Amino acid sequence: MAEIGWIAAGGFLGAMARYAMVAFVSARWPTRLPLGTLLMNLIGSFLLGWIASSGLNEQIAFFLGTGFMGAFTTFSTFKLESVNLFRWGEGKTSLLYMGMTYLLGIGAAWLGFGVGM
Repeated sequence: MAEIGWIAAGGFLGAMARYAMVAFVSARWPTRLPLGTLLMNLIGSFLLGWIASSGLNEQIAFFLGTGFMGAFTTFSTFKLESVNLFRWGEGKTSLLYMGMTYLLGIGAAWLGFGVGM
């Protein structure tokens, strides 16, 4: 039952961090490409790879990995933004966004995993 508390606390902080970072990036660099979400997902992929391979104790792993990173990164927003780009006639931008998110995200997770070992 304690795991739920760790996950909830991490999720709260991760959601707040994502909101603040996306708002900052979007205001600083406005573009059709959802740069804020892209950056959060890439940073989150790297950090989750690091967390997964770093041998942290279970409570910290729940807090950081499942809670914080689960809320800091966002699969649903990524999908909605991808669909909306197509709806707005920005098909090439949508494909670029999806390709960058998947390919760079896997690379970032791999790099983070290597750093954490």
